[in-house]
Amino acid sequence: MWTSIKRVIKAGVVNFYRNGFVSLSSVLIMTVTLFVIGSVIFLSATLTTSLDEIKSKVDVNVYFLTGAKEEEVQALAQALRTLPEVKDVEYISREQALLDFKKRHENDELTLQALEELPDNPLGAVLNVRAKDPSQYEGIARFLKSDTALGSGVKDIIDEVNYYDNKTAIDKLSRIIISAEKLGFGLAFLLVIISVSIAFNTIRLVIYISRDEIGVMRLVGASNKYIRGPFVVSGILFGVVSSLLTLALFYPLTYYLGDSTENFFSGLNLFRYYLSHFGEFFLIIVGSGSVLGAISSFLAVRRYLNV
Repeated sequence: MWTSIKRVIKAGVVNFYRNGFVSLSSVLIMTVTLFVIGSVIFLSATLTTSLDEIKSKVDVNVYFLTGAKEEEVQALAQALRTLPEVKDVEYISREQALLDFKKRHENDELTLQALEELPDNPLGAVLNVRAKDPSQYEGIARFLKSDTALGSGVKDIIDEVNYYDNKTAIDKLSRIIISAEKLGFGLAFLLVIISVSIAFNTIRLVIYISRDEIGVMRLVGASNKYIRGPFVVSGILFGVVSSLLTLALFYPLTYYLGDSTENFFSGLNLFRYYLSHFGEFFLIIVGSGSVLGAISSFLAVRRYLNV
């Protein structure tokens, strides 16, 4: 049995090299397909990192009326700190809010002049509330609207809570990321179909080229598995060679793009990501290539090799 397996594998390798130009077409098409599959993985990682970075910077800003007393604001801040979903609460006084506003508009002379004309500080105190998880902001927003939780008189000092503005932006960004991922998977699926079709027709052509050899094997009593095996092996070789070529292409590409993505995607260096997840990439790309090659060759053998 082991001798037969070795002979089948050897015959499959010989078929792969003997039909070099035919094999090359399948390898190139599969390489494009596997490259897109790998690119979808990178795309998903970069988009997820970007979304997580944005979410980590999002907080709930509670703006108070200018007449709010500091002890009332501090009481609300302390009430918020007791919530299990709250990670941190930062208090910004009216004076600090005014200084921050002037710093943000230091190049806007018109705004600063208008501010100087006002008799009093027009800005109220602010609480920046950061949750342990972005999904918990809605519960914090409900707490801020709750009469029993805020206590008597506290609700009247709140001017605005900007949670829902941030929520709209995050939800919109999430939908964009999901759409981009669906587009990537759709493109990969389309190329998978094309690759299977090309490899299918390649095996069909190899079967036709080897028709005389197959006839001799039948005459000497070769089993069906022995005749079909080399073609399946050739198909798997298409996928394996394409996988190794794809992995090799990703190395210089991610190395070149690494610094750019680190600056643009908040610290995600594609090259370091590729190296640290190389085992996963290897299994996914080589596994996908081998399965594609095996399926396409098996279908072709079953359809066109009547033994």
